[in-house]
Amino acid sequence: MPGVEVLLRDSLHLLQGKRVGLITNHSGRDRNGTSTIDLLFKAPGVKLVALFGPEHGIRGAAQAGERIENAVDSATQLPVYSLYGATRVPTPEMLKDVDVLVYDIQDAGARVYTFEWTMALSAAAAKKPFIVLDRPAPIRGDRFEGGVLERPFASFVGQYPVALRYGLTPGELLRFLNGTGELSAKVTVIPMQGWTRQMWIDETGLPWLAPSPNLRTPDALLLYPGTVFFEGTNLSEGRGTDAPFLLVGAPWLTDHAAIAAALNARALPGVRFDTATRTIEKGQKHGDATIPMIRVVVTDRNAVRPSDVGAWMLRDIYARHMSELQFRSSGLDRLAGTNALRLAVRQGDDAVRALLTRWDAESRAFAERTLPWRLYP
Repeated sequence: MPGVEVLLRDSLHLLQGKRVGLITNHSGRDRNGTSTIDLLFKAPGVKLVALFGPEHGIRGAAQAGERIENAVDSATQLPVYSLYGATRVPTPEMLKDVDVLVYDIQDAGARVYTFEWTMALSAAAAKKPFIVLDRPAPIRGDRFEGGVLERPFASFVGQYPVALRYGLTPGELLRFLNGTGELSAKVTVIPMQGWTRQMWIDETGLPWLAPSPNLRTPDALLLYPGTVFFEGTNLSEGRGTDAPFLLVGAPWLTDHAAIAAALNARALPGVRFDTATRTIEKGQKHGDATIPMIRVVVTDRNAVRPSDVGAWMLRDIYARHMSELQFRSSGLDRLAGTNALRLAVRQGDDAVRALLTRWDAESRAFAERTLPWRLYP
């Protein structure tokens, strides 16, 4: 039972008599598919006065990085303020008629996603009570991987020192950040009922909704904390194909069969590597071109270590294409939360192994630090 249903069942008093602002998108809904916007708009004693949308917009349809403008919700006639346009946080003008801010969005469980940073920065900026209607950690809540962000590489795809695969629900993450002094906010979390940490998103009984246009399947969601690294390169990460974040390629990757074989020889747990060819949609990297690609196939999702997959794919492609593979300015460093991945890929296998060992230690330490702020077994 997601937090919004628990709120309506036994905690609606927190909103009754208040003017409410709601940060949400298409993923904010109950088990029957009714949107949180509609549920709060009709809730007795609740005055919903403003809506706020994150990256991809309040309906989740805009492409990554696309600037969103303010609008009016056609169903409720409420103002919809964009938190991915002129501002990334609610401004005092947007909040002047709001008594309490509510957050209800399903995230991806990866530090490089922007939704959790919209949540954290909005909670800190609002200076008003901030209520999280909790939702699952979608790629399990008992897995912590990929190392902890180094502060010099903080950005909107990684704001605070958090593991890449961070294993927390939105509510737990905000409790952790607030409780450890990373931010200061008036936080209340309405917990889910019946969720446990070993659950995958498709085991919860909640309807599957892609959190954004290019995370279309649970397998893409799982691999995202690794294959997202290719956003910081001149290789396609599969945007503009039928399988974003499951496919990686470039026009010059003509030896993709040999690279797939080398990756399979590494026997990385839970995955195998196949070859593919795709024509990329116009407007994406290598748009309108038909290119060779490597496809990552999940064979055992409980064994996959996505950041390891991404790091070794980068290494094996770089080893054969040192002149063709280009890193996009500081993009890879921001996504990895460190420049160590870029350096290790260039230095060789031993450097990559040492980095992954370091990331394991960082992620275990991060998991231990989160224990006081967790809400679920």
